[in-house]
Amino acid sequence: QVQLVESGGGLVQPGGSLRLSCAASGSIFSINTMGWYRQAPGKERELVASITSRGSTNYADSVKGQFRISRDNAKNTVYLQMNSLKPEDTAVYYCNVRMRKTMLSPTMDYWGQGTQVTVSS
Repeated sequence: QVQLVESGGGLVQPGGSLRLSCAASGSIFSINTMGWYRQAPGKERELVASITSRGSTNYADSVKGQFRISRDNAKNTVYLQMNSLKPEDTAVYYCNVRMRKTMLSPTMDYWGQGTQVTVSS
C-alpha cells in the first residue's frame, strides 16, 4: 500500500503565506513526478505545480511567481510554498505522486486526501 499524508492547510488572510507538505510512504520503488492540484467549489480540479525527479518544475500561469514547489527525494516529500495568497486561491489542494510500487509495476498516479486552504479576512 501507498500512503500520501498532506499537511499545512488552513485559514490565512489575504497576502499571507502557507506551506503545504505531502509525504509518501509504503511500497515505493521509484517516484517520477510529484505535484499539487486544487479544486475550488464548483470548478474542476486543476494543476497548480509539478516537479520531476530531476527538479524540473511546471506551474499554472495563475501561480507563477507566487508559489514555489520543491521536493526532498530522500524523504519522498513534496512541498508547496504559497505566498501572497489571494481569496481566489481558496480551494482543496491535493497532492499527486506518479510512481511505481515495484520494479515490475506500471507507473500510476496516487492522490492525497486533500487539504483545505481558505484565504479570507
